[in-house]
Amino acid sequence: MDLAVSDVERSLAFYLDLLGPFGWRVAARYPTYRGTEEVVYLGSTPGEGRFGLRPADGGGHRYYDVGVEHIAFEVDTADEVEAAHTRAAASGARIHFPPEEDRDEPGYHAFFVFDPDGIRVEIFSWTRESLEAE
Repeated sequence: MDLAVSDVERSLAFYLDLLGPFGWRVAARYPTYRGTEEVVYLGSTPGEGRFGLRPADGGGHRYYDVGVEHIAFEVDTADEVEAAHTRAAASGARIHFPPEEDRDEPGYHAFFVFDPDGIRVEIFSWTRESLEAE
């Protein structure tokens, strides 16, 4: 997955601050097909999922008016959700929903924040007990 953003370095700083404590780091940098900018890929472990940050075309990058509703990152514990929320709030990020236990899904703990371009990001965890009940 790649996100088209208005300022790659600003978005990179946001995502590294939010996800860096969970092991996410810059995994690779490649020139775009235009050759004048870079795509920066973040990953948490070699060979597993990555996502990229690339410059948007003209400040917006949408096809057929379809966009991303939100992206989500799973962490191990509710305490890690709380810590990510604390970092996001301290950095001045716009919080959409503070950390809370979901009313419909016992053991599901999450918060939502907007990245610098207004993309909604979710950080969530499941308690061990709720996973074992499945």
